[in-house]
This record gives sequence, structure tokens and C-alpha cells, in this order.
Amino acid sequence: MIKEGIIILNGWIEGFELLSSGWRAGVIIFALVFGTALVAFIVSRVTSTLEHRFSRTKNIWDDAMLHATRLPLVAFVWLQGVYWAAEIAHYYSEADVFKANDSLLDVGFIWVVVWALLGLIKQIEKVLVSPIKMKKPMDFTTVNAISKLSRLVVIITAALIGLQTLGFSISGVLAFGGVGGIAIGFAAKDLLANFFGGFIIHLDRPFKVGDWIRSPDRNIEGTVEQIGWRMCTIRTFDKRPLYVPNATFTTIAVENPSRMSHRRISEIIGVRYSDIDRVTDIVSDIRSMLKNHDEIEVSQTLIVNFLAFSHSTLDIMVYTFTKTREWVKYHEVKQDVLLKISDIIAGHGAEVAFPTQTLHVADSIKLQHLENNSGRDQGRTQDGDWASNEAGERSLRDDSEGSEQDAASSNSDEHSTSNREGAQDRVAEDTERARSGRSGSNQPQREQRRQTQKRSQENVQESGQGEQVGSQSHARESSQEGSSEGHLEGSHAKRR
Repeated sequence: MIKEGIIILNGWIEGFELLSSGWRAGVIIFALVFGTALVAFIVSRVTSTLEHRFSRTKNIWDDAMLHATRLPLVAFVWLQGVYWAAEIAHYYSEADVFKANDSLLDVGFIWVVVWALLGLIKQIEKVLVSPIKMKKPMDFTTVNAISKLSRLVVIITAALIGLQTLGFSISGVLAFGGVGGIAIGFAAKDLLANFFGGFIIHLDRPFKVGDWIRSPDRNIEGTVEQIGWRMCTIRTFDKRPLYVPNATFTTIAVENPSRMSHRRISEIIGVRYSDIDRVTDIVSDIRSMLKNHDEIEVSQTLIVNFLAFSHSTLDIMVYTFTKTREWVKYHEVKQDVLLKISDIIAGHGAEVAFPTQTLHVADSIKLQHLENNSGRDQGRTQDGDWASNEAGERSLRDDSEGSEQDAASSNSDEHSTSNREGAQDRVAEDTERARSGRSGSNQPQREQRRQTQKRSQENVQESGQGEQVGSQSHARESSQEGSSEGHLEGSHAKRR
């Protein structure tokens, strides 16, 4: 048909003898390309107008079909126009490159159909999971798995048809796939394991996109963002992406907290041991508060009881469940419950306990402690008396040093003795003054001070005796030196 039209058009142009064959081919090809562009524009506008009108109807499938086929229809128009232009060029030039026009047209047609089918599958997937277009939208993970499987089937089928169109034997390809599949299976066993792991995830549906999951066997916790055929993408709570191969989920335990029915509040509240007579009323009021709370699920387990005698507290167990499953709202409800429990405890005149220890001391240790405290207080009032006693002792030491100097100069025992007696008298006076000032002190302290004074006097006497002996020996030595000097002088006089 195309060749017949070309022959008629070519004969008409030759009859008028307007152009050469080369120009005639160029004019015809340009007209075809221009006509193709015009038809493609018209098809695009028509489909856009129909899609806009169908969007107002209640039928949701006509919108999806028009949206999926609008661009493939335009591509088909261009494919057909280019094919006709290539046929005209082949008619005039008979080049070998244009001999593949039919095969390219077939492959292009397969490509356009595959494009339309993939778009249609994608639109159907969006419709099935949309809460706006569907009263009961389907699970996204399930629909996504079916959509991926459908696209895979379409692509494999199109590839086999394309190979058959290009002249390849499908039976040979299938035979090669059967034999080579074993080698490929051993070489890509991890890849196949991940593929079948993804298939199991889509089949069993332990979690879906948007679920919060965690594994007690591995350090895996976060929100599922994508479930692929090879791996799953999980967004951790610190906003880091975590990529987990699908084969991992076939060997570990997975916990899905997103599917919990309620959230639990489990707390141990401790009050003081001195509030034991109020524990019964406190427990009763806390239980009534929880039963009347708007965010507490009373149909679930609710326990408020006195639990145990702890080391420093009387423990009250509070165990209940909230209606909400949202993480933020749950903590708001928990805060409100704990503050109300604190108000109940304070309302009964009790207090929340903290770790304390009570130390019991024996009576004898108490008396000794009291005596030490009283002695310390009396010692503070007697600082002036002790200062006077120390002044007396310093004066005694000064007098003893003076007595030594007097004994060396005068070599007389009476003068040193009088000095010691005077020093002893002054010490006695200071001692009596200290005794009069400390008349209110206790008997053991007086006895201790007497012994101290007695030892100081004995030291003074011993120092005085030592000084007396020293002075006498010094006098004897001086007399002996004087006599020896006189004897020498007499002997010298006799010689002269």
C-alpha cells in the first residue's frame, strides 16, 4: 500500500516534470514527517481533553487507562511516520540500511505496547492504594509486590517476543537457560537468596512500608522505607539509612512494634516507711484515678497494689495500658498519670521516698559523745586561762636563763636559789589564778592540769640543781687556776 501510494505520487510529480528524483524524495519525506508531527499533536491534545473530562466521572479506571496510553499513542504515531519516511528513502535509494525497517517497526511496536502496559500497571497500583479513590485501600506492600511481579512478567514476555521477531529461536534460548541456570544459580546464590527472601516478605508480610521494626538478634531498628527484591531500606531513628538484604529476614526474629494494640505503663512507686498506715488509702485512690482516666484502657490489665518492703521504701506497683499507640501522646499520658499519683501521695500527707539509712548508736557511745562535746565547749571558754598558764611557764624559762647568767658572774648559790624561788612563786601564783578561772571545769580535767604543773615544777628544779652544780665546779676551777698562777709567780720571785 505504501509502495503503491509512492508510485502514484511519483508518477504525478514526473508528469509535471517539476523536480528530479532526489528532490522528489526529499519533498515526500518532509511531507510525511510534517504530517506525522501534526497527527501526533492532534492525538496528544485529544487524549489530554478526554483525560480531563473523564477525571470528573466516578469511574476511576478510564482516567488510569488514558493517562497510561497517552504518551505511547503519540510515540506510536511517530514510529509509524518514521517507518513510512524510511520506506520512501528505501524506494529511492535502495540502501541496505533500510532493509531492517520491518524488523525495527515490529520491535518499536513491542516497545510501545510494553510502555503502555507498564504505565497501566503503575496507574492501577496508585488507584488501589489511594485512600481518596478507594473506600478501603489495599495494603501498599502487597500491591507493590504484585505490581513488581506483573512488570517483571511483561518485560520477560516482551524480551522473548522481541528475540523471536529478530529471528532468534526461543526454544534454543530456553534450553540454554535451563542448562546455564544451574551455573548462574551457584554463581549468584546470594542474589537469588535475596530475591526469594523478598518474595517471602511480600508473601508473609511481617512488616510493610512505614512500619517501625526491630530485631533482638541484630542491631536493626527503624522505620521501613522501601521493600525491594534484593534489600530493604530502613531509616533509623537518628535519620541514617540502613540497607538490609532480604535474605537476612529469613534467619532472624523481627519485632513489629507498629502493630501493638496498646502501650503499657509499668512503674514502681516508693513511699516512706513512716507512711505505712496510709498505703491502703493511697493504693485505693490511685486505682480509682486510673479507672476514671480518659486515656487509660480499663478493658486491659490494670494492677495497683502494695508490692514489697524494699530497703528504704514501701513499693507500690502501677501496671496499666493506654488507649493511644502514638509515641508522643503516650508520654504525655504517662506524665499526667505520674503527676496525679504524686498529688495523691501528697494529699494523704505522705512523701515519695528516696534511699536513706538509719544508724542506731549504743548508750555508752552516746554518753561519751556528749562528754566530748561538753569538754570541747568548756575548752573554748578556758582558752584565756591556758594562755595565762603558758605565759607563766615562759616567764619561768626566762628567769631560769637569768639565774644561769647570775650564777656565772657571781659564782654564788644563794642568788640562783632566790631566783628559782621567785620563779616558783610566780608559777604558783599563775597556777592558782588558772585554778580560780577554771573552777567550773570537771574533775578529770583539773587532775590532768595539776599533773602538768607538777611535771613543769620538777623540770624547773632539776634545771636549777644542774645550774648549781655547774656554778660550783666553775668556782673550783677558777680558784685552782688562781692558786696555780700564784705559785708560779712565787717560784719566779725566788729565782730572781
